Amino acid sequence: MQISIFIPAYNAGGHLSQTIARIEADFWSQIKKIHIINDGSTDNTGEIAAQLSAEYPQIVVHNFSQNQGYGKVVRFGLTQALKDQSRGIVCLHGDGQYAPEMLGEICAPIFAGNLDLVQGSRHAQGTAAQGGMPRYKIWAGHALCALENRIFKLNMTDYHSGYLAYSTAMLQKLPFAQLKGDFEMDLELIALAQAQGFRLGEIAIPTRYADEISYLNPWRYGLRVLRVVQRFRRGFYHNLGKV
Repeated sequence: MQISIFIPAYNAGGHLSQTIARIEADFWSQIKKIHIINDGSTDNTGEIAAQLSAEYPQIVVHNFSQNQGYGKVVRFGLTQALKDQSRGIVCLHGDGQYAPEMLGEICAPIFAGNLDLVQGSRHAQGTAAQGGMPRYKIWAGHALCALENRIFKLNMTDYHSGYLAYSTAMLQKLPFAQLKGDFEMDLELIALAQAQGFRLGEIAIPTRYADEISYLNPWRYGLRVLRVVQRFRRGFYHNLGKV
């Protein structure tokens, strides 16, 4: 069984090579393609991506001339990866914050046919604090998660890590192209999958806060998360794509 991976990469030149190098050697046989999406970076991300493409035959590089934002990159990445006709698709960020070493674990429920969407959780085993996540982010994450579990009728510990695996069979049925979110795009995909009756779950992942630069405004993001929750309650994701 094989997967496709897409990597959002904005000014990730300092981390991209190491992110690829950290993929376990015995997992490469299960990778059909890796789509590196250079989102209008102003550093050397494009050059690094080109070098990686020359070194690894599975890597394909997509260069945006201008920054399009996270949501558009995710929609583009999913669309491109679906063309590969692999068993599943994983979003792996280019800054190395989410462990490439965990690809086998996050894909396992997809390969086994047990889940349609797998969220990597930084809170399931308490790794958020150990990995240096600021306390205010931990507290805010717990508060949002409690609300999301109540509204989505799930029992998860993290909705916001950005490390997600999807079954191709599910994505072929989800009208994800109609979503318009930016940094909340991952949560919208979770809400859409839950609303339309697919199987969701999570696995514990390590947390790593180092010298990565975050382009996410936490207050604006929090408001957008609340908007997703509100739209779920009103049935927006239940009816999306239905005539």
